[in-house]
Amino acid sequence: MMVAVRSALYLLILLAVVIPYSGLVLATAPLPRHARWQVIAGWPRFALWLAERLLRIRYEVRGREHIPAAPAVILSKHQSAWETIAYTSIFPPHVYVLKRELLWLPFLGWGLALMSPIAINRAHGKQAMRRMIEVGGERLRQGFSIMVYPEGTRTPVGRRGAYKLGGAVVAAQNGALAVPVAHNAGLLWPRNSFLKHPGTVTVVIGEPIVTTGLAPEEVMRRAEEWIESEVSKLTLAAGGREAHAARTAVPG
Repeated sequence: MMVAVRSALYLLILLAVVIPYSGLVLATAPLPRHARWQVIAGWPRFALWLAERLLRIRYEVRGREHIPAAPAVILSKHQSAWETIAYTSIFPPHVYVLKRELLWLPFLGWGLALMSPIAINRAHGKQAMRRMIEVGGERLRQGFSIMVYPEGTRTPVGRRGAYKLGGAVVAAQNGALAVPVAHNAGLLWPRNSFLKHPGTVTVVIGEPIVTTGLAPEEVMRRAEEWIESEVSKLTLAAGGREAHAARTAVPG
């Protein structure tokens, strides 16, 4: 019962905050890209803070030392909305590769557009790839890392989506490091679920893959093998969502 109440209250608070905050977001339009990013990142950071305090979803990060000093391409598992909120607090300034339709959404789309994303039309495969390489190189030179979910969409716990090559191509073409990331957020904040369960999300950052001299297929193969192996370990260690939530829940 309390899980449902807290989940509902969390959503209501975010909705109440996002509309006035969107005014601040629009006001950042004249600012330099990095200044805009820092201001807009305030909203997901607030959402993460609220998740810790209200939903009692905390997190730990292993492998922070593997985050490169220079901009890189981050290849992450995608299980829920939690990581899209949390990564703003975990990683240096980064931009997303996303479908352009997201930019048309009220409030959310406005913020995304001002965070310098790489928006692509997925219906035009070759053109979309060229844009990823071109704009991706530009963003790396501007000092942004690039966040990519290779599976393209949120994948339920225990499943593996088809890993697409886009992020590996951008990294290889620009000589950037590729950083694999695994986590188990889907155990507590399931895909397409209203209920968010208390507990601790574990994020594991892997050793960067040096892409120089590697084909994109090899870069992605290494990233996929590492990510899926780590996700399996995290899922088994948690013992499934129910056991994990029961073990880590705070009374009340």
